[in-house]
Amino acid sequence: MASTWDWLVVDCANPRALAEFWSRVLNFKILEEDAESVSLGMDEGTFPKILFLRTPDPKTGKNRLHLDLTPDDQAAEVERICALGARRVDIGQGEQSWVVLADPEGNEFCVLRGQGG
Repeated sequence: MASTWDWLVVDCANPRALAEFWSRVLNFKILEEDAESVSLGMDEGTFPKILFLRTPDPKTGKNRLHLDLTPDDQAAEVERICALGARRVDIGQGEQSWVVLADPEGNEFCVLRGQGG
């Protein structure tokens, strides 16, 4: 029997701000919020969801796990996401077909080249 993926949990300093950023990137809704966490998803009852959990520990190195996003138009999506607060980062990837970005708290993710380029 296999497991079911329900949640991606992201430790962060400011759950509300990071949830707002990712809700705009992924077109997810903020589903629940309290002082220590904010959850996002497509709709209540659908999975996977993302939980942003307040932690006092700062990010200290490169992510060991990251998201790969595949848009229709890579260049337009990179521009849109950067306008939301992401920034380009160099993690030693060299010239590749993907673009590495970091969210407002420094968590790296990739924007892949989609079918539209």
